[in-house]
Amino acid sequence: MNASLPPLNALRAFEAVARLGSLKQAASELHVTHGAISRQLRSLEEALGIALLVKEGRGVKLTDAGIRLRDVASEAFERLRSTCAELQRQTAEAPFVLGCPGSLLARWFIPRLDRLNRELPDLRLQLSASEGELDPRRAGLDATLWFAEPPWPADMRVFELAAERIGPVLSPHHPRCAELRAAAPSVLLGEALLHTASRPQAWPSWARGNGLEPTELRLGQSFEHLYFLLEAALAGLGVAIAPQQLVADDLAAGRLLAPWGFVETPARLALWVPARRVDRRAERLAEWLCGELGAQNAH
Repeated sequence: MNASLPPLNALRAFEAVARLGSLKQAASELHVTHGAISRQLRSLEEALGIALLVKEGRGVKLTDAGIRLRDVASEAFERLRSTCAELQRQTAEAPFVLGCPGSLLARWFIPRLDRLNRELPDLRLQLSASEGELDPRRAGLDATLWFAEPPWPADMRVFELAAERIGPVLSPHHPRCAELRAAAPSVLLGEALLHTASRPQAWPSWARGNGLEPTELRLGQSFEHLYFLLEAALAGLGVAIAPQQLVADDLAAGRLLAPWGFVETPARLALWVPARRVDRRAERLAEWLCGELGAQNAH
């Protein structure tokens, strides 16, 4: 039959008294009152059914049982202190590994990476790109940045950063750019639209947001990844659809045009962090990302 351990606070109080030889010093170290230390010691002796300390003058003296428990407790608490300190050093020195879709990484994150490294030098960010189905629970990831729809799972702490807004974009070099950009959104019902197999709902969502019938859309060339889709649009090969955040820099530079605007979807760009992991760096990164997205929307 396994004996249960006494309360940890009582063991901690006893270890401090035994190590320091004084209830007063132990109380000071543990930031509690002298009376609280006395109560913890009494509860420990009652739980064990044996005396651990006896009064000696103005101080205390360990009994044989107390000496035996002191030796074991001191070793155990020292190992705990040492291991906790090592874990804290590892956390502080280890890179912060962020999972991210390759298209988001290439088109939004990398252009801002130098600024992030300057403003959050202690983050030591390490990026892990993926174009497949992301798994925010994958071993080795500290956080995941991606577009996803609520509700959020209970085992994740999710920092919502921005609503996803999607819209059609085309290059000024598109052969019919002038004609298309001057027309209403319904003009796209006659176009063979560029799309990705990974986001089949993108064009229908945009169509519904503009009062158009999704079944009337004509889908043309398909691309495996959003990054390639946008490269095709930049080359003037057709009209593509993308989240506003991923084309913001291209729009600002005039490389792409968005004549028909963007519509909001239920998805959110969010930073996912395992709920069991306490890491202040995730909060700082979320704050920085919010600031960047806010500045981008202001322009």
